[in-house]
Amino acid sequence: MAILIKGGRVVDPANKIDAPMDILVDGGKISRVAANIDIQADSVIDASGKIVAPGMVDMHVHLREPGREDKETVATGTHAAAKGGVTSVLAMPNTIPAMDCPEHVGLLKEIIKRTAKINVFICGTITRDRLGKELSGIEELKKSGVCALSDDGDSVDDDKLMFRALEEAGRAGILTICHCEDKALSGKGVINLGFNSTRLGLRGISNESEYKRIARDIDLAGKAGVPVHIAHVSCRQSIEIIAEAKKKGIRVTCETAPHYFSFTDEALLGYDTNMKMNPPLRSPEDLKEVKKGLKDGIIDAIASDHAPHTENEKDIEFERAAFGKIGLESGLAASVVELIDQSVLTWPEFIQKAALNPSRILGINKGTLSVGADADIMIVDAGKEFVLEKKNIVSKSKNSPFIGRKVKGLVEYTICNGKLVFKA
Repeated sequence: MAILIKGGRVVDPANKIDAPMDILVDGGKISRVAANIDIQADSVIDASGKIVAPGMVDMHVHLREPGREDKETVATGTHAAAKGGVTSVLAMPNTIPAMDCPEHVGLLKEIIKRTAKINVFICGTITRDRLGKELSGIEELKKSGVCALSDDGDSVDDDKLMFRALEEAGRAGILTICHCEDKALSGKGVINLGFNSTRLGLRGISNESEYKRIARDIDLAGKAGVPVHIAHVSCRQSIEIIAEAKKKGIRVTCETAPHYFSFTDEALLGYDTNMKMNPPLRSPEDLKEVKKGLKDGIIDAIASDHAPHTENEKDIEFERAAFGKIGLESGLAASVVELIDQSVLTWPEFIQKAALNPSRILGINKGTLSVGADADIMIVDAGKEFVLEKKNIVSKSKNSPFIGRKVKGLVEYTICNGKLVFKA
């Protein structure tokens, strides 16, 4: 089916395009990008006054299937992604069973084939069952089709084992993504260590528990001579360490998430468990540095760290509540309010970090509107304000920190592989 998108502001940093243009989609691919395309199409979308950009590529998503379908499924999670303008996700491997062998990867591939509404790429584990004791068969995982490795939710504590993992990943030509947390330092903490943790009477998690492990993982990657990606960066010292490593030529990339540039630990004063996440919401100084890191290009990507939980895991005492929040439906709108409207990033810079850079980091052919590329497109009313309401969330879980918050930037259409997968 041919779709003609007329008159939108086309933002495509891969091709240095930021101008009013038309896009013709045919056969699931981008067929033409030009001014005033005059052709008969099966469907015409008037995008006048709207942003037309590559669909976002979210490289940090927990779809929970197989194993915790009460929290999320591939079907519900990819529906939420489509509503948020996301056309590709990297599914994290902390499923039940974990994605630690080709058989388990095959199981998830079958579910994706049957039920996914958008592109789902699979992340395998670094170690068996994410226990940090024995390496997964990295070469076999690569052959099974995973495009990255991570023990997300846990860090590999053993330095020698982590070094071996990086070396094997390098030989296999696959990226290692590091959840950087020294649990000997974070312990039983539940909130950022500081004035507010004392004020609330809650155990704190120090910045040190994050940045010391980042320093270690970057050092090991440098010694192994391989690329490494740091997940969910949240604090000033982490950004400084990553910036210094980049100056030295170490192949390190990193991501942050919208909650780290939207909220500080002050948001926890009401004991809202939807604000409980790991790493935790940090200080105002850390939030400022996250935004600066994005502006300066130190932080390469924006990812949601979409982590759905059931109400009985969240609607309990703060210390017992699960870490994590959903983010597929709110990431774009939060970024418009906190980054674009505040002149931290321009629209092309945002699309670079939300679509193009994640694609390049993962080595997947996404994030562009080049002729011949897969037609993964979002059309956004950038000026449209709305309040994120719980009743309108399509994710199976509803644990969003943005509920009740006025945001801006409504996704009107999402097209994936040339098919309309969402319409507002």
